[in-house]
Amino acid sequence: MNKTLVIGGGIGGLSAALALRKAGIAVDLVEINREWTVYHVGIVVQGNALRAMSVLGIAEKCVAAGFPYEGLEFRDLDNHLLADIPGDRIAGPHLPADLGLTRPALHKVLTDAVREAGVSVRLGVTFTDIADRGASATVTFTDGTSSEYDLVIGADGAYSKVRTALFGNTYEPTFTGQGVWRYNVPRPPEMTRAVMYAGLETGKCGFIPLTPDTGYVLLVQAESATERIPEDKLAESFRARLARCTGPMARLRDQITDSSLVVYRPLHAVFLPAPWYKGRVVLLGDAAHATTPHLGQGAAQAMEDGIVIAELCGSGAPVEEVLAGYMRRRYERCKLIYEGSLQIGEWEQHHSPDADPAGLTARMRALFAQEI
Repeated sequence: MNKTLVIGGGIGGLSAALALRKAGIAVDLVEINREWTVYHVGIVVQGNALRAMSVLGIAEKCVAAGFPYEGLEFRDLDNHLLADIPGDRIAGPHLPADLGLTRPALHKVLTDAVREAGVSVRLGVTFTDIADRGASATVTFTDGTSSEYDLVIGADGAYSKVRTALFGNTYEPTFTGQGVWRYNVPRPPEMTRAVMYAGLETGKCGFIPLTPDTGYVLLVQAESATERIPEDKLAESFRARLARCTGPMARLRDQITDSSLVVYRPLHAVFLPAPWYKGRVVLLGDAAHATTPHLGQGAAQAMEDGIVIAELCGSGAPVEEVLAGYMRRRYERCKLIYEGSLQIGEWEQHHSPDADPAGLTARMRALFAQEI
């Protein structure tokens, strides 16, 4: 394995490119977005994501750019404590159990590291054709060039064009019935952990600290698949959905005032059956297993995918063994996380006496801590 191509410059693609360079493998990366920007929201970085960042050599920079904390709380809408899930420092005693981080901050750390590592990055470029020739794959690009690779990695998101090239339109993301709302606010000094508030009719709301000065309000709940909220009404609609909240969430709700800063998206999910590859082309991250945010594991699982692929590529094994090993180490883990995340969403939409989101979250965090 001497030369690889990564298609997609998101979290998974950047992590794979960086890990491959650390394994001594040449990497080209193409990203269709010429500006290479990301929208300004935050992400939850749990212990296994911090462990992945440590492997990539970026953990300390990410911690410096974010807000470290330990564990999370579940509360009702009146702020009464329902469950306290402690944090485990699985990335090592020198790193926190959890981290709030803005998406642009993570993007800058990753892109800086990739360029410093010697990855060849081309922006505003993607592929037009991938021809697997057995001993290599020939990729033709939108800028008219072509090149040969030992392995092609599709890291181009939930609506992956690489996935379509491999498997046609058989696997497409489907709407889960919910949407997620997010809005950045000043961080109240007393809010130093992630907090989820249960009690909304078809979802939950919460707060994640991002920096010493900022955090974000989130809401996940059932939404119409067809309703289109006018862009100038997003803040008003967000506040209305949080009308039942009291205490800290009510104070945070009232700060949601600028519709242009509200980030809303409907939740779609897809999980491919094994294998996630064909010949010398393999999928990772959302291209193979796009899940919902209920367990905060989308970025973490994409990072883990990239690290495992790079480790196996650096072993000197033939490509068939590399990809088979990748599936052995990733498929069941990703499947359990995907199913657990969807289960919480189902409980929120269709109430059941067996529902236990806090308990399932605690059990899944134990799974996250397992070695990859």
